[in-house]
Amino acid sequence: MTMSVPARDSAKRRSTRALVALFALCVPSSAAAMLGGDATSVDVDRAQMASSLTVTPTDAGAVHELRLASGTVVREYAAPNGSVFAVAWEGPWLPDLRQLLGPYFEQYANAAQAKPRARGPLVIREPGLVVEIAGHMRAFVGRAYVPEMVPSGFRAETIR
Repeated sequence: MTMSVPARDSAKRRSTRALVALFALCVPSSAAAMLGGDATSVDVDRAQMASSLTVTPTDAGAVHELRLASGTVVREYAAPNGSVFAVAWEGPWLPDLRQLLGPYFEQYANAAQAKPRARGPLVIREPGLVVEIAGHMRAFVGRAYVPEMVPSGFRAETIR
């Protein structure tokens, strides 16, 4: 019995998505300050990850960009009060989503597990949490934010 190309492609995408989910659960801690947390821990995380840190002030607070030796870049969006309202990442490796999402990880994991497997990015839009993950091995991109925490006048589309 031979598989058609679309069936093989679909099976490959499903296995890649399952691998991404498993990888996100098992990777050792390598992310920065967690979503909803305080941005003051960024310096500790920078040292722990041996990454470089660039802070860019914005009208809505600051963006803390960590460049890891692996090539992955993690950005934390901190409001003027110091709370991290969004995180984003891109690079060859997924960051530790358990660490990065902090108290929102369980909500993310439950929503991801309940979502029917489909082609394309994983998009979760729930009350109190938005998570979008796309990519493939060695080319991941994603973002997560808490809509209620996004500062007034800040456009969520600019989280990258």
